[in-house]
Amino acid sequence: MSIEKQQAVTIYCASSPDAPARFIQAAEELGRLCAGAGFATVTGAGSNGLMGAVVKGTLEAGGRAIGVIPQFMVDRGWANPHMTEIHVTDGMHARKRMLSDLGCGAIALPGGIGTMDELMDLLTARQLGLCRKPVVILDVDGFWDGLLRQFDHADLTGMMRHSGMDGNLWQVAKTPTEAINIIIDNTECRYC
Repeated sequence: MSIEKQQAVTIYCASSPDAPARFIQAAEELGRLCAGAGFATVTGAGSNGLMGAVVKGTLEAGGRAIGVIPQFMVDRGWANPHMTEIHVTDGMHARKRMLSDLGCGAIALPGGIGTMDELMDLLTARQLGLCRKPVVILDVDGFWDGLLRQFDHADLTGMMRHSGMDGNLWQVAKTPTEAINIIIDNTECRYC
C-alpha cells in the first residue's frame, strides 16, 4: 500500500487505562490543538489511556483521527471504534512503518515500552538521515527527564550525538501548545 504524505501528526503514547489524569489531560489537549491547527492525528488506534484521549480531543475539535493497528489487536477488541479512518496491518513492524509514514512530524507523549520503541526507531531514522520529519518529546510533568538524562550521558560518553545529518534529532516541549507550535513552525510539516 502506498502512503501519501498528508497534513497529519503522528502521536506516540500509552494506551494504558491506568495513565495519570495529568497525562490524559495533556493528550486530549494535544488532540484539540492538532485539529485546531489543521492536522489530523495518527495514533495506534487504541481506545484507552492517552491514545484514546488524543482521539477524543481530536474529534471533539472537529479533526480527523487516523488509527493504525495490527490485526491481532483488532481481534482482541482493542481498536477504537471512533476513529475517522483506520488502517489494519499484518503486524507490529508494518504498524510502526505506517505510523511514521502517515505523519509529517511526530510527538511523543508519555508512554511505556511500545512508545519508547516507536520513538527510538524514529530517532534512529533521523540520525541516519532516512527521515527529516520533526520529532518532539512532550515532557509532561517531567515524564521523559530520565530518558533525556540518558541521552545526555550517551552524548557525553561519545556513544551518540543529539544531532543527525540535518540538525537536532529531537526537540523537547513542556506543554502541548509548545509541541504543536514546533510542528507548525517546521518546514517539513508546513508543506506536507
